[in-house]
Amino acid sequence: MIIYLIHPALSILVWIVIIGIVMSWLINFNVINTHNQLVSTIYRITHAVTEPLLRPIRSVLPTLGGLDFSPIVLVLLIGFVQGYVLAELVRLF
Repeated sequence: MIIYLIHPALSILVWIVIIGIVMSWLINFNVINTHNQLVSTIYRITHAVTEPLLRPIRSVLPTLGGLDFSPIVLVLLIGFVQGYVLAELVRLF
């Protein structure tokens, strides 16, 4: 069933979000440099994958003290879909 493919894909998406968060911190604190081609490529890929999902959350959720909580909300939403929605769909089928 396709449900069994969605769960691992959502798990990979959570890891991409986490990698994007950590990379943005490391870039902002000048630990890694975006002039490095590998760093730049990984950051662009994570940004391209997560930004369409984070943009609607950011439009609803205000930034608090300059902190962006939209990735946390996205991870929680993915966890809800994995833990409840997919489990209910498996039970139905």
